[in-house]
Amino acid sequence: MEFKHISVLYEETIEGLHIRPDGIYVDGTMGGAGHGRGICERLSKKGRYIGIDQDEAAIAVGEERLAPYADQVTIIRSNYADMVSVVHALGIEKVDGILLDLGVSSYQLDTAERGFTYREDAPLDMRMDQRQKLTARDIVNDYSEMELFHIIKEYGEDRFAKNIAKHIVMERTKSPIETTGQLSEIIKHAIPAKIRATGGHPSKRTFQAIRIELNQELTVLEDNINDMIDLLNPGGRLCIITFHSLEDRIVKNLFRKNENPCICPPGFPVCTCGRVSKGKVITRKPILPGEEELEQNLRSKSAKLRIFEKN
Repeated sequence: MEFKHISVLYEETIEGLHIRPDGIYVDGTMGGAGHGRGICERLSKKGRYIGIDQDEAAIAVGEERLAPYADQVTIIRSNYADMVSVVHALGIEKVDGILLDLGVSSYQLDTAERGFTYREDAPLDMRMDQRQKLTARDIVNDYSEMELFHIIKEYGEDRFAKNIAKHIVMERTKSPIETTGQLSEIIKHAIPAKIRATGGHPSKRTFQAIRIELNQELTVLEDNINDMIDLLNPGGRLCIITFHSLEDRIVKNLFRKNENPCICPPGFPVCTCGRVSKGKVITRKPILPGEEELEQNLRSKSAKLRIFEKN
């Protein structure tokens, strides 16, 4: 299948990065290189683009699509959690901009055998990095009922998490749950028919929860925002596109803490904690897709862009 993916909030992100022609920019989730191509188009021969992705298909596509800019481009298969070490290994101390687009690509969703979608029957996989041994099948069949309940409730924010976890455990005692179709049927029977008739797809939240748990998406995000801000040159910007409330909350809170890290009691006349601001939040409210983008790309509906600028 051709690697198809429409980069969400494209113009807003490119503008938000404030690209300098001779700057160094890191794309921590390169995907189909849509944003990457936009960055490269604005770089001079002295500029540099570093594309990072853990998906093998994305690496191949990125190399092909960014071939016209080969002299300015470095593409590395890795997790953005390793961004600092990747950049330092290239002999670079600081960069001028960093981008994260945290969405699952259209290619990953539409390639049934990757196991991300509940709309087609395929092996339960959901790995962003196919070198990883643990798969969604392992989580569904090996996690305890309590563990399944917690991830579906916390990461899927599903009010029927307890019943879904119970049904999964009940069904796997008969035989292992191997496919997305099997799991989707189990989830459907765990949710009241009246709710199924009025809400979205009953499997959406559970599949999201399992994917987040498998790929440690929230942990990686929370653990690395501070380091990415530290990697920026003065005036450099970190742009992060999120797709659900849990991600957006992490980005919003960590941006605020980096802007105002002071932990002194509100009544203190002078700061004594010694914590210094690393920069400023450019987006007081997240940037959302406009009507035209929403019409052209339904998957942009939940996208939010937040931007932080380093002092």
